[in-house]
Amino acid sequence: MAKVLGKGLAALIRNHDSNQHDNNVQIKNIVSNPNQPRQEFDEQDMLSLVKSISEKGIIQPLAVRQINNNQFELISGERRLRAATTLGLKAVPVHIINVKDDSDSMELALIENIQRIDLNAMEEAEAYAVLIKKHNRTQLEIANKVSKSRSEIANKIRLLKLPKIIQDSIKKKKIDYGHARALVSIKKPSKILKLYNAIIEKKLSVRQTELLIKSLNKNKTINTIPLKNYIKQISWLKKYLNTNVKIIDAKKNKIIIEFANDKELDTIINKIINE
Repeated sequence: MAKVLGKGLAALIRNHDSNQHDNNVQIKNIVSNPNQPRQEFDEQDMLSLVKSISEKGIIQPLAVRQINNNQFELISGERRLRAATTLGLKAVPVHIINVKDDSDSMELALIENIQRIDLNAMEEAEAYAVLIKKHNRTQLEIANKVSKSRSEIANKIRLLKLPKIIQDSIKKKKIDYGHARALVSIKKPSKILKLYNAIIEKKLSVRQTELLIKSLNKNKTINTIPLKNYIKQISWLKKYLNTNVKIIDAKKNKIIIEFANDKELDTIINKIINE
């Protein structure tokens, strides 16, 4: 299949043998594509589409492939088919396309969905995963098909490692793709969920999330374990200053004395000076 992203469904059709004239096919004879990338359908968008079709009809034919004498599998047009079913239409206009196999059909469906209304990041990730696992496509081959970089394909696939609750939130647009990319960088599921909850509760932006994770990762690189030879001294110092004290064992000979406010700092300084 040629690289055709951005040229519209007409270009997709031209790159395959097809019946160029419109064919009216009974809705009962059309089956959904089992590998349909789009899984989430915005309710308001669907209502608008139903209204448009009721007033003007289906302007852009659906794309299908024939799977037996009187049955067709949908390649593109899932939203239009659902709207037509809602309106009680008996038949819809289609382009019948001859595709090589299931893989080719799925690629067409994926590209068409990306062109029309962006799939959410999880739907893309799941579609790419099917192409790789079921149809033996490489990330580079997929990237060339959908006109995206290989790194973008890899980043989307990494989202499949996130906990299901976060994957569902991406699908339902509770968090953005940028949030998800930041969360993927964290290895422990418990920490991922903790940060995810913070994003939801505090309504953190993508930038705020990235800075928070960067800060946490930076703190992790500091070894705050006290030197064994000074455990007793550190314990005494904590009690004397009435605050937390740490020796940084990073070959920089640093000691950290924590305080909550200016008043506590003044108290600590006075104790040190008096001693």
